Amino acid sequence: MQRRFQQLDVFASGPFSGNPLAVVVDSEGLSTEEMQQFTRWMNLSETAFLLPPTAPEADYLVRIFTLASELPFAGHPTLGSCRAWLRAGGVPKADDRIVQECGAGLISINEEGDRLAFAAPPMIRTGPVGDDLMGQLVRVLGVDRSEIVDAEWIDNGPGWVGVLLKSADAVLALEPSFDGVDHLDVGVIGPYPMGSECDFELRALFRDGRGGLQEDPVTGSLNASAAQWLLGSGRATAPYLASQGTRLGRRGRVNITQDSDGEIWVGGQAVVRIAGTVEI
Repeated sequence: MQRRFQQLDVFASGPFSGNPLAVVVDSEGLSTEEMQQFTRWMNLSETAFLLPPTAPEADYLVRIFTLASELPFAGHPTLGSCRAWLRAGGVPKADDRIVQECGAGLISINEEGDRLAFAAPPMIRTGPVGDDLMGQLVRVLGVDRSEIVDAEWIDNGPGWVGVLLKSADAVLALEPSFDGVDHLDVGVIGPYPMGSECDFELRALFRDGRGGLQEDPVTGSLNASAAQWLLGSGRATAPYLASQGTRLGRRGRVNITQDSDGEIWVGGQAVVRIAGTVEI
């Protein structure tokens, strides 16, 4: 069956500078196994499948798959799926927002000029890490304990542990290794000097489905929970601009804002690079 298909460049600051996402627009009738198989074939970090919503207030439902499994929520698939849905002719039910239904519930999305922004979902695990995990983080990152400013759980679904280093340069200099360490999703953050284009550099490190080290080019879920951590601890003020993907030759840019109600919004570009059909 021919299904509408798009491939997008999410959190991009120029052509092919963000995180690619595949979106199957017409996903009705596909089984979980077929979605997972197609995701593995695409060989991107995530692939999204759009379906009619089940919640009356939602505009669409999205299922998000990595190469290994389905995720309840992820950031760059949220913005990319929303842009794909709009590009395919979707019309929001509300005038002031778009509502995505996913495994994590309902996610509000705003249009900010040519950018989209999602409301940061609540974290499901917070607080400082224990001594054993701190030891693992030191080994994974290849740093001395004194180089870590702070480390906390900042998990909003994927399992992120946040590690704050002294500078963006320290983040970019890391040569991580997961040898001898079980499954761990690490988000490393470091500030740029005042007056720089960006305020923070982030790197997202995790094990892939085969046990190897992977680095995600630009990660919305990590930027969302990192913003909640940084703003909540007084280490940042909104708005700010985050950079990610530098070590991978990308130039991802993530805009963090906070509204008058205290809601944190994670925004960026989501540009359709390929549009057509795929037979599944």
